[in-house]
Amino acid sequence: MKRKFVTNLALLVFLNLLVKPFWIFGIDRTVQNVVGAADYGFYFSLFNFSLLLNIILDLGITNYNNRNIAQHNQLLSKHVSNIVVLKFLLAIVYFVVSISAAMLIGYEWKQLKLLFFLIFNQFLISFVLYLRSNLSGLHLFKTDSFISVLDRLLMIVICGVLLWGNITDKPFEIAWFVYAQSAAYILTVFITFFAVWAKTDFLRLNFDRNFFIVFLKQSYPYALLILLMSFYNRIDSVMLERLLPNGEEEAGIYAQAFRILDASTMFAFLFSALLLPIYAKMLKNKDSISQLTQLSYLLLIVPAIVISFASFFYRNDIMSLMYHSHVESSSRIFGVLMLGFIAISTTYIFGTLLTSNGNMKYLNIMASIGMVLNIVLNLILIPKYQAFGSAIASLVTQFFTAFSQLIIAKNIFSLKVNYSVIIRLGIFVAILYLSGLVITKYIEHWIIGIFVFVLAGVALSLLLRLFNIKNMYHLLRHGENE
Repeated sequence: MKRKFVTNLALLVFLNLLVKPFWIFGIDRTVQNVVGAADYGFYFSLFNFSLLLNIILDLGITNYNNRNIAQHNQLLSKHVSNIVVLKFLLAIVYFVVSISAAMLIGYEWKQLKLLFFLIFNQFLISFVLYLRSNLSGLHLFKTDSFISVLDRLLMIVICGVLLWGNITDKPFEIAWFVYAQSAAYILTVFITFFAVWAKTDFLRLNFDRNFFIVFLKQSYPYALLILLMSFYNRIDSVMLERLLPNGEEEAGIYAQAFRILDASTMFAFLFSALLLPIYAKMLKNKDSISQLTQLSYLLLIVPAIVISFASFFYRNDIMSLMYHSHVESSSRIFGVLMLGFIAISTTYIFGTLLTSNGNMKYLNIMASIGMVLNIVLNLILIPKYQAFGSAIASLVTQFFTAFSQLIIAKNIFSLKVNYSVIIRLGIFVAILYLSGLVITKYIEHWIIGIFVFVLAGVALSLLLRLFNIKNMYHLLRHGENE
């Protein structure tokens, strides 16, 4: 399983590195620079609002289905036939609840009009993720990897034409950005659906009320977890927009700083997407998960520390390169948010392990506390520190939830503490931080400095044997016996 994880992770990362950085820094960033912080903040706060309630679209179906199909492949046809119908019913409920909530908190027609398309997009995204959960549950990781970048690839083409194709004399509008996403998601839904259909024995859509009730009873703990995590991960910009007189602008500044964290989190999520079905199958077969857990954690946490520290030390230079306005404000926020990437990476390993084992009670208690903590901190910090206050609230919440999941996983799986790895990681962090202080002081050009810093991180990780090249080569070439 370690070999399968590493080889498929390499393919998944390679494809995402080809496509998603250009989407984030070439398209998404350009859109914000073209329309301005206020208009993008208007979009960003509505986008995050649409995420808060999108659990209604899924109710834990995707994660539960991924785990269930990984353990029981023969259920594919039955599940697809029923769940497709269920997803459409949930979409209707999601639309009604979201629009009602938006009207309740005072959104006007201009906001509601754009929110309608964002809600539609959330349905399409949720549908694609459900369909992909069947592919990964069947361990068709290569097919799933190509589909994982398809929507962004299509959006790059569509938005690229709108931004640089000179097809209209009108200036680019933020609504066009949303419409382009809709078109790309629709095409992705059709392609993914046919990929899943090809693997079913016979597909006939069913309206089975008893199946819906039983399935939702089993999946609702997953739904609750996603809802709680959505609140403490995405409510920041909504609260900024609602609590401050210049809320749209502050949300836009926060979005500038959040963009690279969001991109980094996408890559951390790739680990989770692969690990969930692999863990599920290993736990069903009663295989040991300790070696895979240590391997996956080191593969993710070491780059996460390097990226977080590099972003912190060069926060002003990175923001100056990316944006035309509000650089000083977004730089402070960016430095704080990126330190949270270390905690987020920890969550994607140990949270996935607990999810694949069905330990939802503990995860939901942890997430409930995290949500309350985040909302309270935002209410205290936003009026005084504005978007920077939200960044502090996010950092505290991420480290609390990460540490909680690590402790829970250690107790449930009786994971042995590898003090050697912990000491080496501690030395790595300390020396890397000191290296950052020295490099930023003596190397004036920031691009050269960040390149030297990353090289220092790679060299240090190899010197401390956090990565063992010889063992990795043997794993890829010969596999493993476990």
